[in-house]
Amino acid sequence: MNDLTDFVGRVLRGLIKLTLVLAAGVFVISFLLAAIVVVLLVSLWSLITGRKPAPVVMFSRMREQSQRYTQGMSQGVWPGRAPVGEVVDVDATEVSEGAARPATEQPLQRLR
Repeated sequence: MNDLTDFVGRVLRGLIKLTLVLAAGVFVISFLLAAIVVVLLVSLWSLITGRKPAPVVMFSRMREQSQRYTQGMSQGVWPGRAPVGEVVDVDATEVSEGAARPATEQPLQRLR
């Protein structure tokens, strides 16, 4: 009796796995077909109207911006900013919580 229930259990597990694999395959294929239909419709619409599709325009603008920033980085200049001057190191000083402030500091003024 134990061998029979093991066999039936294996068969049922195999059928469930097969069903899930087939369902996943149907989902993936239907998703790909839907994507192809959308791409074809957007392409057809762009041919009819004579405009580039919005995603193409957006990605071309992003590519242009990326190229501008990478060119600026290689030259040490950010677009729209002045060139960076000389880098100066400063000595770090540790400040304890109970320490008084130096007298040379100006108190913060409130904005009105």
